[in-house]
Amino acid sequence: MADTKQAETAQADSKQAERRAARLAKRIQSFSKEHGGAEGQLAHIGQAGTRIVLVGEDGGWGDLVAPTYAIAEKAAEKAGLTLHEEFDGEFAAKVVTGPYEWSRMAGIQLGGPSNA
Repeated sequence: MADTKQAETAQADSKQAERRAARLAKRIQSFSKEHGGAEGQLAHIGQAGTRIVLVGEDGGWGDLVAPTYAIAEKAAEKAGLTLHEEFDGEFAAKVVTGPYEWSRMAGIQLGGPSNA
């Protein structure tokens, strides 16, 4: 009886993970379509899960959070997202920042405007 209950729980968890990955994949595909394509990188963020950092071909960027690394990987795979091991070099250079990001960073770091 206990083995059956565990199997049912594992199957339900697996189905829930698949649904989460599918929802994230749709959001990744939407971002990619809006930005002329996209690449990404997965970053552990502790108990909160895994961040999927997205960089569009136009330099636009964004992120999503998956509850686990496995779900993030599955979502990226389903979406056809090219993943980078690290966020550095040529990949990081693709990010385009504008006045908002610069003033926001300056506001936080140097006591400048916070764009509140």
